[in-house]
Amino acid sequence: MLKINFMENNNDKYSHIKGWGIDADPENEPNYPMKKYTGDDHSRLNYDRVEQQPVDVEILHSNERPSVTTVFGTSTPPSGLSGMIRRYAFRYSEGSLGHWLPLIIADRVGTVEAILDDIKNGHFPNFIKERGWTAEWKYNRKNVIKNVVIGSAVIIGLSLLSNKKKKFSSRLRRSH
Repeated sequence: MLKINFMENNNDKYSHIKGWGIDADPENEPNYPMKKYTGDDHSRLNYDRVEQQPVDVEILHSNERPSVTTVFGTSTPPSGLSGMIRRYAFRYSEGSLGHWLPLIIADRVGTVEAILDDIKNGHFPNFIKERGWTAEWKYNRKNVIKNVVIGSAVIIGLSLLSNKKKKFSSRLRRSH
């Protein structure tokens, strides 16, 4: 009763704020925190369970769950190297890095596998259009030029650094 009085007082005080007290209606049961238990909550559990979707492809599911969910996607079953990485990931709990990091790596490997599959089937990907670089050049040319300059500088810097290391190591070999 004390909570209801508190809310009523605050409703008047803060009614100028849009949406204030929207969850304070005791008649709106899902949002009201102090609900009297009547036993009706359990009556909603009496329903006919949906029929299990047939499992006709390999489905990876959490090891924290005893079986697959009632409905699941079958468009891309695990295959190739990315599939092997995914199978490895599902050995671990969803709360661990051993689960999520391999899944991220499997996504990247899957991308490379898809590109190689396209090439094998006679379709060479047009990276410039597919990555949106033509639109980027048309509408954001300044940023494209900046990225090309930065990328070129990094590549040139790394190659110069690599050449210096090679020259230094060859001098060391000659002096010994």
